[in-house]
Amino acid sequence: MIKTFQQVKKQLMASSLAVALGLGAVASTAHAAEHNWRFANLYNRGTAFGEVYQNLADNINTMSNGRINVQMLYAGEGVGQTGILGSVKTGLIAMGAPFQSMHAGELPAGVVEVGLPGGTDDVGELSTLFHEKGWAPILKEAYGSQGLVWLDPYVQPPVYVITKDPITSVEDFKGLKIRAPGAYGKFLRNLGASPVSLSWSEIYTSLSTGVIDGSIGSNIIDHRDGNHVEVAKYMYPLPLAGAQVLPIVVNRNAWKKLSPDLQAIVEGATAIHAQEQMTKSILWESEALADMQAKGLKWSPEPSDADKVAWKEAGMGLLDEYAASDKYSKQLIDVLRKEQQ
Repeated sequence: MIKTFQQVKKQLMASSLAVALGLGAVASTAHAAEHNWRFANLYNRGTAFGEVYQNLADNINTMSNGRINVQMLYAGEGVGQTGILGSVKTGLIAMGAPFQSMHAGELPAGVVEVGLPGGTDDVGELSTLFHEKGWAPILKEAYGSQGLVWLDPYVQPPVYVITKDPITSVEDFKGLKIRAPGAYGKFLRNLGASPVSLSWSEIYTSLSTGVIDGSIGSNIIDHRDGNHVEVAKYMYPLPLAGAQVLPIVVNRNAWKKLSPDLQAIVEGATAIHAQEQMTKSILWESEALADMQAKGLKWSPEPSDADKVAWKEAGMGLLDEYAASDKYSKQLIDVLRKEQQ
């Protein structure tokens, strides 16, 4: 039932990676930090993806030979998930890993960037869309218009919804309260559900107390790390999206204070991060599913052909809706539609 990425293609900023590795190896003596950055990520301490973000911070520290000191802020440590984008904009923190669906009103193009329901799970296609078909320049301009530097994104696995009760038909979604921000929420609303916007750290308690009946995770690994199977034991077999694409953003004023070699190092460390996210996700996804099944996770029944049609139709109007949200979203969707012809 679960789809892993079709191919792991090596199209993730190889040139930046090589430059950064070279620059990081040049210096042999430690320097006092010239730049002290705080970096907010989406996850709690001790989670799989939290460690990957920490690796990014550590790589910047090491590759810059201590000239950039990056302090990691985990979920709940000063900046909430809904506040990451705004905190980077204002300079409260220098660097952030936002979940774009939590910031639909601030940056509509980010919702298109992360992946609308029905998107591909092919990493090669996604990489080509960003780096060869024109999405990267559009997104750099979109984030730049808000005082942010957009660094190359990373790919996470498909998005699934977990529920307290089995879904035997798409009709069962009607009336359910499901944590599903952004486009995912609008998609489920088209199936009759009531979407709720909550941060990742609030999912477990909200499921256990009945505030919500189900939740999406960024991926199955999120559900495992959040122990969601303890309070919701059914996974719907159809993914809401084949993959998620998320960026790292930097406050533009902080970025401008970096020398060109340090900018190259940050870009290269981010490329390493993207590669690590992708390769570890593939391994962790299967491990997470096995862990959850050992704790009682069950798949809801296989959807009927009619359910699959309804699932597809639920997302059909989202392209038009998001294309109308702002000029950058329209540019992204115009490219997407051209590729679909």
